[in-house]
Amino acid sequence: MQSIPGYQDICKAHEKIKPFIHETPVFYSKSINNIVGAKVFFKCENFQKVGAFKFRGASHAVLKLSEQEAKKGVTTHSSGNHAAALALAARNRKIPSYIVMPENAPEVKKKAVAGYGAEIIYCKPTLQARESALKKVQQKTGAHFIHPYDNFNVICGQGTAAIELLNEVSDLEVIMAPVGGGGLLSGTSISAKSINNKIEVIGGEPEMADDAYKSFKSGILIPSENPKTIADGLLTSLSDLTFEIIRNNVDDILLASEKSIVETMKLIWERMKIIVEPSSAVPLAAILENLNKFREKKIGIIISGGNVELGKLPF
Repeated sequence: MQSIPGYQDICKAHEKIKPFIHETPVFYSKSINNIVGAKVFFKCENFQKVGAFKFRGASHAVLKLSEQEAKKGVTTHSSGNHAAALALAARNRKIPSYIVMPENAPEVKKKAVAGYGAEIIYCKPTLQARESALKKVQQKTGAHFIHPYDNFNVICGQGTAAIELLNEVSDLEVIMAPVGGGGLLSGTSISAKSINNKIEVIGGEPEMADDAYKSFKSGILIPSENPKTIADGLLTSLSDLTFEIIRNNVDDILLASEKSIVETMKLIWERMKIIVEPSSAVPLAAILENLNKFREKKIGIIISGGNVELGKLPF
């Protein structure tokens, strides 16, 4: 297994990516505070480049490549934010990127990835098809594979958002992030526990894609089976690496129902006037389903992204 990042690794990553990323704002809403009965601070990674936190990890992983490795470019398979993040990170380093995408990926995401200069290789929408297409790309180009979350340098990059949040609001009692593959929650947990080990670190996950919850509660890595959630950014399973980090650093994982995710997404749009994708609404949805646990606490939430197809809103 890969080694586990330490806090110093994340601090070094932060220095390395600072010239390329946005230091995103931290917002709060009095009306949401009143609903929750607590103070909630939102670290708005929907305002990050490519519209998601993923740009932090992708940038760091690309910047850490040696000249020799970088020359042949980078590749990944993703239909989501990691695809766009890697394409832009590669463009910033002036190296090629080859992105394997399922042919049924949303048009808005295909356009974004192409717009950042990547070469897109389409495949059937199965994991097997993605992996075999990726293998062919690697054989043909020698490009370096950068995994969306099962990657030391990617996790270091994702952990930088929590550093910025805690620099701005230092006395948080709880910090929450959504969990899919676990890169964001892993990096967040390492940063938060290193800065203040009394902070409770909690993951938010959809009920309909609850493999991280089951894995966390059982202590055994349970892969996702046929997840069906509107939170399309949270469909992937934890890796051995992210599971190990989460098991060691995270205090709890809470679930949110599909109905609650949609209502919370709408609540954030209406009360805060910001666009968030369904995955971003999951931590607040989990809070709203467990209000007694959070009363009068000071809570930080990492809003993971804001990439939605506006023609297909769930409300």
